[in-house]
Amino acid sequence: MTDLLFVYGALRKGASNDWRMKTARWLGPAEVPGTLMKIDWYPGLVLGDEGLVKGEVYEIGPELLKELDEFEGVGSGDERNSEYHRIRARVTLNGEPTEVWIYEWLKGTEGYRIVESGDWLGPGEQSA
Repeated sequence: MTDLLFVYGALRKGASNDWRMKTARWLGPAEVPGTLMKIDWYPGLVLGDEGLVKGEVYEIGPELLKELDEFEGVGSGDERNSEYHRIRARVTLNGEPTEVWIYEWLKGTEGYRIVESGDWLGPGEQSA
């Protein structure tokens, strides 16, 4: 059994943790309504109607999903101390609405720099 996962930051092709996706099948670029923020060396995404966040969709197996949950710090059952949770969301992939898993930031947007382009890998975004 496989799942679809939308990634928007360090797991994207060419980003610092793209090696974690080596066993996944890349399906293409996608976007989701929301706000992208720079947290530190990595981004956070809050879903909503405020903008579009660019990313990629991958088909992944259960072992990789488990590994990524551990990497993102989700799955303990108690979100009070977590930065992210994994939820279902609808993205646009190849012009079609597609349901995927996504890691959503739980700490809100206040105090973080908004990535106006919605693209973590856009020119100058990671170093700004």
